[in-house]
Amino acid sequence: MIFNDLREFIDFLEKKKELIRIRAEVDPVLEVTEIADRMSKKVGPALLFEKVKKSKYPIVINLFGSYQRMAWALGLDNFGEISERFSGLLKTDLDMKLKQKIEALIDLYKLSKSKPKEVKKAPCQEIVNDKDFSLFDYPILKCWPDDGGRFITLPLVITKNPESGKQNMGMYRMQVYDERATGMHWHTHHDGAVNFRKTAKLGKRMEVAVALGSDPITIFSATAPLPYGIEELFFAGYLRGKPVEVVKAKTIDLLVPAQAEIILEGYVMPGEERIEGPFGDHTGYYSAAANYPVFHITCITQRKDPVYPATIVGKPPMEDCYMGKATERMFLPFIKMQLPEIVDINLPVEGVFHNCALISIKKSFPMHARKIINAIWGLGQMMFTKFIFIFDEEVNIQNTSEAAWKAFNNVDPSRDIMISEGPLDVLDHSAPRPLYGAKMGIDATKKWPEEGYQREWPNEIRMSEEIKRLVDKRWKEYGL
Repeated sequence: MIFNDLREFIDFLEKKKELIRIRAEVDPVLEVTEIADRMSKKVGPALLFEKVKKSKYPIVINLFGSYQRMAWALGLDNFGEISERFSGLLKTDLDMKLKQKIEALIDLYKLSKSKPKEVKKAPCQEIVNDKDFSLFDYPILKCWPDDGGRFITLPLVITKNPESGKQNMGMYRMQVYDERATGMHWHTHHDGAVNFRKTAKLGKRMEVAVALGSDPITIFSATAPLPYGIEELFFAGYLRGKPVEVVKAKTIDLLVPAQAEIILEGYVMPGEERIEGPFGDHTGYYSAAANYPVFHITCITQRKDPVYPATIVGKPPMEDCYMGKATERMFLPFIKMQLPEIVDINLPVEGVFHNCALISIKKSFPMHARKIINAIWGLGQMMFTKFIFIFDEEVNIQNTSEAAWKAFNNVDPSRDIMISEGPLDVLDHSAPRPLYGAKMGIDATKKWPEEGYQREWPNEIRMSEEIKRLVDKRWKEYGL
């Protein structure tokens, strides 16, 4: 089922008993976080806080906080369908049958036809306020005790490339400074920051729109690591199987999701920065305060009775982990298209997605693992991966215990570890400087003589199939 807006998804989850309404009054300062964190840690349901202190609007949180809810959000029945769908789109097998090739071409055609549909009237503009408005009317969270303030945590930040006119939509946290200004926490590698630098070079301020509470696929698309220039709203339209409806913003030249709950319209000025943070981040640590651009809000449009969407991040597992695992499954076929020897990838939640990658490959030549390590560091946002472990194809890397056993037994530190330096995620606090530091590749595959291994590699311990069948047959006799 594809959901047209946030409300349809909320209603669906409630019918599935995957959402709980909380009618007791709660405080958006810390209390909501503690409740949501406890639910996240036990993979609990989504939460709708109907009565929020000092606000007339409800908060919905933890919408994507399980594998099942993440699958439903993407219009699928189960989580395993994610990679299957994209494998079909990107098949590169030379032995594909004609019917399979035609089906893949049809899917690619659908992607090209997923342009957003512009409408004249939209729910997100039922109320337009360009004079008397305040961010403090909304139940914006202060998540953790040492946070620098309240933060908008689930925004869809829309900017435009001044050269191509293409829009970008990313998700960057926004610290509330006052009634009409926030921080704009886009890292230097983010597409929003690239668009800002291009606009600043022209000596112009950049118009920005922020959508809060669109349909679940559009929300997810804002987090997708798409190549620069690929518009997230097109991608959302492909995933939905129908275009995303958009409407022209009231005071700026941007198109915004028509079904959103709230739209913030405004601008960012070149050269204007302000301290943003600290913020309790998805690494489980506070990210340090630093200077970031300031977003000035000139108009707020909204539905008559908006629902305010939020998320919290912190020590995994939390809601963002399931969004990250969906991205892993979705983009695995894209990686395999470029590196077909890759069998599987696991970005364990403990590695917060940019600190560790477990990869299994069909090893076919000496030092093949090192080729994959270097190639992964050259793939988009995979360049941030701090630790890469390469395993043989028979290793089930989704079983982290099995992967750890293989790595701890198969690796000779002097031979199988390579250290490189390059870009790191700005949130990596272990590096001696921001944005840059050391990364490690570990070859945990079986070593070949051509790789300098001069002994006979031992066989793994396995019981004979004959004895296993015998024990299966007699199991009840043992009284176990």
